[in-house]
Amino acid sequence: MPSSGPSERKPRGLVAAVLAAVLVAGGIGGGIGFWAADRESDGGDTTTISAYGNPKTESRAPGSVSSIANKTLPSVVTIEAQGNNGEGGTGTGFVYDKQGHILTNNHVVASAADNGKLTATFSNGKRYTAEVVGRAQGYDVAVIKLKNAAGAKLNPLPLGNSDKVAVGDATVAIGAPFGLSGTVTTGIVSAKNRPVASSDGGGGNASYMSALQTDASINPGNSGGPLLNADGGVIGINSAIQSAGTGSGLGESQQSGSIGLGFAIPINQAKNVAEQLIKTGQPVYPVIEATVNMKDSGDGATIASNGAGGSPAVVPGGPADKAGLKSGDVITKLDDTVIDSGPTLISEIWTHQPGDKVSITYKRDGKQSKVDVTLGKRKGDS
Repeated sequence: MPSSGPSERKPRGLVAAVLAAVLVAGGIGGGIGFWAADRESDGGDTTTISAYGNPKTESRAPGSVSSIANKTLPSVVTIEAQGNNGEGGTGTGFVYDKQGHILTNNHVVASAADNGKLTATFSNGKRYTAEVVGRAQGYDVAVIKLKNAAGAKLNPLPLGNSDKVAVGDATVAIGAPFGLSGTVTTGIVSAKNRPVASSDGGGGNASYMSALQTDASINPGNSGGPLLNADGGVIGINSAIQSAGTGSGLGESQQSGSIGLGFAIPINQAKNVAEQLIKTGQPVYPVIEATVNMKDSGDGATIASNGAGGSPAVVPGGPADKAGLKSGDVITKLDDTVIDSGPTLISEIWTHQPGDKVSITYKRDGKQSKVDVTLGKRKGDS
């Protein structure tokens, strides 16, 4: 399922509609004002209108969406990325720690990663320049840091536990869809462990996630923003949508809006990646060191005949080789998770850590077998 980044320009149609509405409202207001003045001058009866709302009853209960939004919005930023080639766009991020680190998607900041321009604007309107600390294209996670952030109110958002999330749990998404900063939408967790392969639409390598699916409205510009639980804890990073058209995404090249199929990187995984990036600037990936076919088959992930450049598909001495896996084997399960394609296999492997032992079920010549594989390690996105 392709997906893309949040690059977004404010739609002119929206601006035109707002201006038209203001003109109409102005005309109506003027007419009503004249009518009321005319009635007053004629000595007609006057009417006292009671004001709506009682300040004493308008407090927001703890745990309400409005309460969560009020606490969260000051820690959510709108990110503007501008590359040297003129490419760029708008996305979202949120305060990760007191040192000024902001957590977001890789595809939000990728265009500005090589000497481009990054800015982060808080809900109070204060804007800061920022720099990329590290980014992981495969995970679609990036960490940026504010420059000259003296005086910035850095209140890290509390992190929830994405492993404990249940289908049906309430969700709140905050971001800048189509450049509309500070937009709050609500929904539920629609599914867990949804394998998603996404791309930024710019021809780069794909990203893979075992995602949280939500029906909270997510649109281009929401990328990198927090998906929250009912306690206001971050359970995911909003990253992709499925569109009703031929493609899907959160970017300029895919402008379809939300149809209630949004996907977020689970925060437990994103936190591990963020810590790696802050510490070393590079991501670390768990691997089995075997090349699999990436076309959806529905039957499993088939180990290819050859790797990149004609190299062996199963790296000699690697984890898959040590476990006895060979080209042509069809992997159908990783632990208890059914594997229906290459992207699903990668998504599931990447929920683990290097050194973890996993059980792989596979078919060879019509016979099903099972082996244990100790995951290896790959540094960087090369």
